Amino acid sequence: MAQCPRPGDILPAVPIKNVSHIAIGVRDMEAALPFWTDVVGLHVTLDTEERFTIGGEEIRRRGVYLREQEGPDEPFIVLDEQLTRAKSGEPKPLFDIGVHHFGFWVDDIDAIASRARAAGTPIIVEPSERGADTVTYGEPPGGFVRSMFVRDPDGNTVQFDQRVT
Repeated sequence: MAQCPRPGDILPAVPIKNVSHIAIGVRDMEAALPFWTDVVGLHVTLDTEERFTIGGEEIRRRGVYLREQEGPDEPFIVLDEQLTRAKSGEPKPLFDIGVHHFGFWVDDIDAIASRARAAGTPIIVEPSERGADTVTYGEPPGGFVRSMFVRDPDGNTVQFDQRVT
């Protein structure tokens, strides 16, 4: 019979393949979608009305699924516009408890910045010139990463990172 682990026991690792998805609540899908397609560069793989029952209440939402790459283990974004509940809540300020921003690796941060400016997207931090040492990303030192931060149409902070070779 297997014994339960005790405090301090080292448990075997459980493999995680990748991030599955990030779900983002939006107030207005028509306002949010161009940011994710035109600025970020994701493509829509599904735009549908979904129904869930939570605590005996039927919830309807419009779910728009966006991807950069296809594949069973590739991460995706789902934009979630509530159709039955009031659209409430505010984005987290940077460094608050909970998810306060998310980032994407990109090959050309200057192109992202240009698209953001053309779309009128608020840029919080312009692309860095040299970049931060990779040690600040939990990696061995000596590499560099350029970063920029923007706000999506609902005020969420989105980071873009480019490795500098």
